[in-house]
Amino acid sequence: MKYRIGYRTMKTAVGTAAAIIIAQMFGVENYASAGILTILCIKPTKRKSLRASWDRFLACLLGMPFSAIFFEVIAYHPLVIGLMLFFFIPTVVMLKAKDGIVTSSVIILHIYAAGEVSKEIFLNELIIIIVGIGVALLMNLYMPSLETKLYEYSSKIEGNFRKIFLEMAEYLRTNDTIWDGREVTDTSKLLNEAKSLAFRDVENHLAREENLYYHYFTMREKQFEIIERILPIAASLPKDVQQARIMAEFIEELCENIHPGNTAYIYLDKMRLMRREFEEMELPRTRDEFEARASLFQMLNELEQYLLIKSSFKGLKQPRKKVLPQ
Repeated sequence: MKYRIGYRTMKTAVGTAAAIIIAQMFGVENYASAGILTILCIKPTKRKSLRASWDRFLACLLGMPFSAIFFEVIAYHPLVIGLMLFFFIPTVVMLKAKDGIVTSSVIILHIYAAGEVSKEIFLNELIIIIVGIGVALLMNLYMPSLETKLYEYSSKIEGNFRKIFLEMAEYLRTNDTIWDGREVTDTSKLLNEAKSLAFRDVENHLAREENLYYHYFTMREKQFEIIERILPIAASLPKDVQQARIMAEFIEELCENIHPGNTAYIYLDKMRLMRREFEEMELPRTRDEFEARASLFQMLNELEQYLLIKSSFKGLKQPRKKVLPQ
């Protein structure tokens, strides 16, 4: 198994060490807890890191007055900690900061171990909280760009689409193929991975709610569903159907122009002409011819939906120093 150190691992390692050093420089007690806070607040995306930091900051601040009330009013006893948590945890959950429960428990136990409540102890804990969370936020200011990976996914998916359409066209022309269909299962997996990565990219931009790549992969996912419906229709067509050869030529032309841009309107116009040509042909004389014609019109309808989905997408911009396939 290949061993690889990612950005998050490096940021966690550097951030933890930095938080402990800074807390130690301030001369606070339990300075190592600042490192724990940093580890807990470094997340895969900026938004998750910001949410985690806020939850932990709020819960830790809330934990200090709770500790003061329960420990000073009742007693410094393990049973009191349990009693306090009966009230503290629901309060934190109500404030939608449940991710901070574990972190705030560390602060609570610090105060319990000190055996007293004072300004110095509160200040000590506040410094730990600010240093630990602050370092984590600084570490997460930089997130590597995912554009190159997203572009690679789009290229692989488009390549699979081309292969599927080429095999479909070959079958329509010859009624024979040795294709194993690997691209179909591969495309399904690639689309799931690509959408997940694109969503991560959305989470890394605090001021942006949408991601063009995410919409692009959603669009390709809808098109792929149509391709999956077309495949069994194409496989059921009999040999020597004139319209099937015309359809094969159209699909071949279509598959050679699969790219992130939007040229669907060109093929929608060609499809209308092809539909008109089919309608003007001699009517079917046998049951088999009728079924074949019905299947072809069903394929036309599905392909039209395929193109309409693409026509609603404005297209992707070309990544720097890369040439998009046509």
